[in-house]
Amino acid sequence: MNQGHTIFSQLIDYLPKRHFRRCVARYAGDQRTRSFTCWDQYLCMAFAQLTWRESLRYIELSLRAMKPKLYHMGIRGNVSRSTLADANESRDWRIFAEFAAHLIRRARQLYAGSSLGIELAETAYALDSTTIDLCLSLFPWADLRTTKSAIKMHTLLDLRGNIPLWVRVTPAKTHDLRMMDRLCPEPGSIYIMDRGYLDFHRLYLWHRQAAYFIIRAKRNLRFRRLYSRPVDRRDGLICDQTIVLTHSYDAFPEKLRRIRLVADGKPITLLTNHFLLPPETIAHLYKCRWQVELFFKWIKQHLRIKKFYGTSPNAVKTQIWIAISVYVLVAIVKKQLNLDLSLYTILQILSVTLFEHMPLYQALTKVDYNDNGYTPCNQLKLFDF
Repeated sequence: MNQGHTIFSQLIDYLPKRHFRRCVARYAGDQRTRSFTCWDQYLCMAFAQLTWRESLRYIELSLRAMKPKLYHMGIRGNVSRSTLADANESRDWRIFAEFAAHLIRRARQLYAGSSLGIELAETAYALDSTTIDLCLSLFPWADLRTTKSAIKMHTLLDLRGNIPLWVRVTPAKTHDLRMMDRLCPEPGSIYIMDRGYLDFHRLYLWHRQAAYFIIRAKRNLRFRRLYSRPVDRRDGLICDQTIVLTHSYDAFPEKLRRIRLVADGKPITLLTNHFLLPPETIAHLYKCRWQVELFFKWIKQHLRIKKFYGTSPNAVKTQIWIAISVYVLVAIVKKQLNLDLSLYTILQILSVTLFEHMPLYQALTKVDYNDNGYTPCNQLKLFDF
């Protein structure tokens, strides 16, 4: 790669521009646009995510300070606060959602061989949601209570590589169970959930579609034990039972597997329809569900999704989807460059080196780079010794 390019330009080279143009054409994003295109909008917002800009004014000031470099970074349009605000308000957020989905498919292919710490042939997903607090006076469309607004980001996380496979942004009043109706489970895959998703009618529909689930049971679960399997209590397991429900038999009329274990000093009960995996593997998979909590924590702390540059639903969803695409882009770069650094470390390095003229790999590693090639110079010598 040409070492004269900025770090930001080299990073953007990992994005499939042809697919982005297809997404723009599908939703007519650049229709009646003279200068500031959807690609310019995406690059400005990606810059804001990578450098932690706090407002549209800071984005404008930062990019205008580097105006001679913007053309080589791919930004052709004139960057202004009002133009960027209008673009976030009016251009369809689905452009960036579909583009992020394409990046997710690409990242999943790269991380398909990643290890979960156990031998598992099936694909494992973690389903959960997080709440993002908003100001009621600025976001009245997302009212949660009389004094508060909020939105929810529902995420299905692929545990191989911690890549978000499916994301939905809804008002915070939306119950998590409704997201199970929107998901189309993959046959043979394992879905790991907390007890907020415990609905035996919906779980039975997933069971009929040949999908496996591991979910935490509630305390008032009523069941009848059919038989028990021996367990090794040294691994923290208490029991491994085959049960049938008594109170919710009509909702789930088939057998279930009940595993009770000690986690962090507290006993918890897991329910699953997978009878072939060892109980230790079931327990390990449920502990892996914590990766989705870490994903929410990471993206809230290191990307801009807690404070928004616009107040409309379209602007909020646009910013969230661009933040997700930036997260996936950093994951793709990490895998393709075969880096041992964490995503946090990579993001911190990028935030202070975006305008540097040096190879991207050099910036992200400790390898010293020396250019020993001859550089022609037309400057005449002042002294001839």
